[in-house]
Amino acid sequence: MKRFLILSFYILCLSSCGSGNKPTDLLSEDKMVEVLIDIHLTEGITSAMPVAYDSSKVLYNLLEKDVFLKHEVSDSVFTQSMLYYLQDPAEMEQIYSRVVDSLVVRESSGGVLDQF
Repeated sequence: MKRFLILSFYILCLSSCGSGNKPTDLLSEDKMVEVLIDIHLTEGITSAMPVAYDSSKVLYNLLEKDVFLKHEVSDSVFTQSMLYYLQDPAEMEQIYSRVVDSLVVRESSGGVLDQF
């Protein structure tokens, strides 16, 4: 989760220099929420594994590719969409509010791994 937050902050800093144009392959808010949920679940799974940090990074990269395949999204489209949504903090807060709510519901129902 820390890695993702650091990456998000870095992307936010880079995006502040952007032109604000809407990308042609922009993920919808709903699709962005779905992908972010699975990315955070993937991060949680890899960080909970009793393996060395380097191994967990490799595993995370493999699982992240699976997330993108599952949602039929390329990593570049996801990155462009993330950059776009980060330009509007209120919109990004709304997206992450939905992500957090979904993760809390999954955790409380015990079905965290249902997606994998």
